[in-house]
Amino acid sequence: MTRPTPRPGILDIAPYVPGRSKSTGGAKLHKLSSNETPLGASAAAIEAYRAQAAHLELYPDGASHGLRAAIGEVYGLNPDRIICGNGSDEILELITRAYIGPGDEGIFSQYGFLVYKIAILAAGGTPVAVPERDLTADVDAILAAVTERTKAVFLANPNNPTGTYLPFEEVRRLHAGLPPHVLLVLDAAYAEYVRRNDYEAGMELAATADNVLMTRTFSKIYGLAALRLGWAYGPAHILDALNRIRGPFNVSAAAQAAGVAAVRDRAFLEEAVRHNETWLPWVTQELEALGLGVTPSVGNFVLVHFPDAPGRTAAEADAYLAERGCVLRAVGAYGLPNALRMSIGTEEANRDVVAALKEFLGA
Repeated sequence: MTRPTPRPGILDIAPYVPGRSKSTGGAKLHKLSSNETPLGASAAAIEAYRAQAAHLELYPDGASHGLRAAIGEVYGLNPDRIICGNGSDEILELITRAYIGPGDEGIFSQYGFLVYKIAILAAGGTPVAVPERDLTADVDAILAAVTERTKAVFLANPNNPTGTYLPFEEVRRLHAGLPPHVLLVLDAAYAEYVRRNDYEAGMELAATADNVLMTRTFSKIYGLAALRLGWAYGPAHILDALNRIRGPFNVSAAAQAAGVAAVRDRAFLEEAVRHNETWLPWVTQELEALGLGVTPSVGNFVLVHFPDAPGRTAAEADAYLAERGCVLRAVGAYGLPNALRMSIGTEEANRDVVAALKEFLGA
C-alpha cells in the first residue's frame, strides 16, 4: 500500500451533487434549482449577521444558547431539548454516526432526500430505500421493510423532490408500528410552507416519544442557506448522544445571530408564505396548461414531468431552459429521469420559465 486508503465502502458512495447555479447562455439568470427563497433573508437577520463582523476573533457559543432560547420562545419548546447544527445535514450525519454502524440498516422512502443514503453509507450502515405509492411515502411498505437490523427510519415530510407529504395521522401510524428501539427522524425542512389542516411537523411526537427526532432548517423559508444553519428537537437522551460527537463550535457566531433575528421576524416569514401561496398554484396551473404533469406540492417547489418522446424530454427541456437563463434541477439521481424540479421564484422568474417552456413545447 503506497498511500492512505479510505475504509471499505467510502469510495462507493456517489457524492451529493447540488443544483446548478449557472446558465449556459447569456440571458438573465433565474436559479430555481435549489429551493432557495426568492425573498432573500429578512433585514433583521442581515443586520444581525453584519454586527458579528466586529467580533471575528471570538469563538462562537458552543452550545448555541441564545439561538436555542429564541427557537424555544417562538415555537413553545424546551430549549434544553433543542440541538443546533451546521445545516440540518450535519444533524442527519450525527444521527447516523451515533445510531448506525456496520450491519445496521437505515430506511428511507424511494424518492427521499439523497443525503439519507449518503449519511448511512458513510456511517458503515446499509441504506434501505422503500418503494413509494403515487410519489408519496408508503407507511405500510416502510413498516414491512423493518428488520432486526433496522436502527432508524428517515421521513422527509414534506418530501424533496416530490413535494408530497403524509398527513399526521399517517405519521402517527408509522411511529406506532415501529419497534421502540428504532429512531424515527422527521425531516421537516419545508414545514413552514405547508398550509394543510392534516399536517404537523412532528413537534408533539418529538416531545412525547423516546424514539422521535424532528429536524428543521433555516435554509429555506428563512433565506439563510449560505450560513448553513439547522436544528432538531427531541428526547434528552438522543440529544445527549448527538452532543457528545458534534464539533464543539459547529455553528458560527454569525449564523447564530442571524438565526435569532430570523426566527423572531414573523412578519418576514408570513410574507414568504404569502408569496408561495400565490405562485405555487399559479406555476402548477400554467405548467399543466402546457400539457405537462405536475405532482401536487405543499412545498416551495414543483416536480414537473415530461413526455418520454424525442424533442420533448426532461433532459432536452433542461438544456433549452438553461440556454435562456432558467436553471431547474434535474432529478435523475433520484430515479426520476423524466422530471425536473422547479423552485418557486420571483414573479419574473416564474413567468420566464413558463414562457420558455411554452416555446420549447411549441404550445
